[in-house]
Amino acid sequence: MKKGTVYLVGAGPGDPGLITVKGLKCIQNADVIVYDRLASPRLLSHAAPGTELIYVGKSPDGHAMPQEEINQLLVERALKGQVVVRLKGGDPFVFGRGGEEAEALAEAGVKFEVVPGITSAVAVPAYAGIPVTHREWTSTLSIITGNEDPSRKSSRINWEKLATGVDTLVFLMGMTNLESIVKQLTRYGRDPQTPVAVIRWGTRPEQKTVVGTLENIVSRTMEAGITNPAVIIVGEVVTLREKLSWYENKPLFGTRVLVTRSQEQASQLSQAIEALGGEALEFPTIQIVEPESYEPMDTAIARLDSYRWIIFTSVNGVRFFFARLLQQGKDVRDLKGVNLCAIGPKTREALERYALKVTYVPDEYRAEQIIAGLKDRIKPGERILLPRADIARKVLAELLSNLGAIVDEVVAYRTIPAGTDARLVRQMLAEGKIHIITFTSSSTVRNFVKMLEEDQLPRLLQGVTVACIGPVTAHTARELGLPVHVQARRYTIEGLLEVVVEAAMGRNKSK
Repeated sequence: MKKGTVYLVGAGPGDPGLITVKGLKCIQNADVIVYDRLASPRLLSHAAPGTELIYVGKSPDGHAMPQEEINQLLVERALKGQVVVRLKGGDPFVFGRGGEEAEALAEAGVKFEVVPGITSAVAVPAYAGIPVTHREWTSTLSIITGNEDPSRKSSRINWEKLATGVDTLVFLMGMTNLESIVKQLTRYGRDPQTPVAVIRWGTRPEQKTVVGTLENIVSRTMEAGITNPAVIIVGEVVTLREKLSWYENKPLFGTRVLVTRSQEQASQLSQAIEALGGEALEFPTIQIVEPESYEPMDTAIARLDSYRWIIFTSVNGVRFFFARLLQQGKDVRDLKGVNLCAIGPKTREALERYALKVTYVPDEYRAEQIIAGLKDRIKPGERILLPRADIARKVLAELLSNLGAIVDEVVAYRTIPAGTDARLVRQMLAEGKIHIITFTSSSTVRNFVKMLEEDQLPRLLQGVTVACIGPVTAHTARELGLPVHVQARRYTIEGLLEVVVEAAMGRNKSK
């Protein structure tokens, strides 16, 4: 049997956006992913369907699997011909025991590659506004384990030379031994007034930074309740934090937002959230697919010249309609003389990308407002085309018919439940790690409730802010028993983001 390959991949310090391009490709192509506690769960969502996920995380409280067994697991899976990704927090060769795993693989004759990651020794201080090197402050840097091999009888750290011989000291996983570290440094000559920063869960929404000196950092971290995982930085560069802090000053810092849109559309909202310092956790509850039959749409396309208006109520409607228009051998010239209506600015922009002029966009982006703007423009007997979702509200078609119009409502696309695994989201809600949930349509609400087990929602949503894009979505949420805390004033993604930021800032003030 052909041997497989093991990729020792550094996942970075926690922010999933810090994974390398090669590391992400390895995750996408893996048969098996063996992952650590400090690797972001969001990275696992990039794995192909059917990829086996094996958790082997270590914590101060215990190990899910001893290191020797992890080594053997990697060897066994590779010998079966599988592509194995060993996903490790930070960099695999910086206190990640990647060297031990590589040795075991080499001894077994297993092919392996090392994919370096961004080490927390550099990234975590950077997210706290602390450069570990600076030409005016430091010329030397040491990265030291804060948790030496417990089976070793004596320390390998030369404290006497380290204490005063290096400007910046970075200790990884040293919270348990912080008091001992401080004692050793001061014992061998480091000034007790030397600035120190301790950063817990750096680069994540849970990031917390405590600053002090060697003299008082132990008491300050105890008061703040700081525990592992944490990075300790000792040196004058810590004083730069006051000037250079950037991540913790962002409006959505400390906020994890659940995005329930379809996978194809989630990126716009997710990117905006992360640009503002939040963490977007994508949990698609819906999937956008083709209609079961194109016959009604094809019939409408064949007689486009009979329509006075085509009303588009979503970007998806635009996308599927024009894809089918082209497949039927037609193009935008066949829309000559037809008035176009878009329910909102994004739908208008989607039409304008085809170099089409949109006749009408309502001030309030809902079906009822379309009627308010078109009632004096539509004459009895005029034919109107509505290319929409299969589950779209019927109110628009009914109100148009009441005006005397002949309405052809055709299914341009279907909205179906996404096959997303809800276990991670359920766990994170139970642990209080999700702070805001966004809903962008009634279908996202309905499927969320189905996927999360309705009877468990009151408990899981305690302390969680529910944000809806508009009144229709909010009404559906309330009907299904969900609390609605904020609703966008403008029924757009930008409007939703505005109230999410306001809600997050309100949460932070109340802490």
